Amino acid sequence: MTSTTLPHDSSAPVETLYQGRWLSLRKRGRWEYAERNNAGGAVIILAVTPEDKVLFVEQYRVAIQQRTIEMPAGLVGDLAEQPDESALLAAQRELEEETGYRCERVEFIHEGPSSSGMSTEMIAFVRARGLTRVGPGGGDESENIVVHEVPRAEAGQWLFARVREGYSVDPKLFAGLWFIEHA
Repeated sequence: MTSTTLPHDSSAPVETLYQGRWLSLRKRGRWEYAERNNAGGAVIILAVTPEDKVLFVEQYRVAIQQRTIEMPAGLVGDLAEQPDESALLAAQRELEEETGYRCERVEFIHEGPSSSGMSTEMIAFVRARGLTRVGPGGGDESENIVVHEVPRAEAGQWLFARVREGYSVDPKLFAGLWFIEHA
């Protein structure tokens, strides 16, 4: 049975506790949460090469003080010259920037909250199709990304092996693998 009762403070006025360049900390009633300052949210790119290999990226994430394995991803509308960028355009840009692959087309798969109890951020899963290698990847000048091409049939086991090696692996990657197979 679904509850239709909202928390008593769900419509309280929003208070800004802190505002940085990329994130703000807000409070509504007793609820504190983070909010991205770019309106577009984020995008995760589901990319499989013509050789049937899933693209993953490895990078160090300061917030958790750990190397991570992720799917190519990025912020939507974070470039000053493209504040109204769509998730599909951001996916194409981030795919090439991070992995060195360009795609013929992208398609929207699903969108949902990254962490609904802590953030207003929405993440779109986008499938990239028709991949062609056009460069080395590695991210922009502020990033140090390592690209991994993993046979699709081995991707889940490969991710668990990275966990055993001490990497942080975002659980959303397993949703991404499901979308690759079923969406």
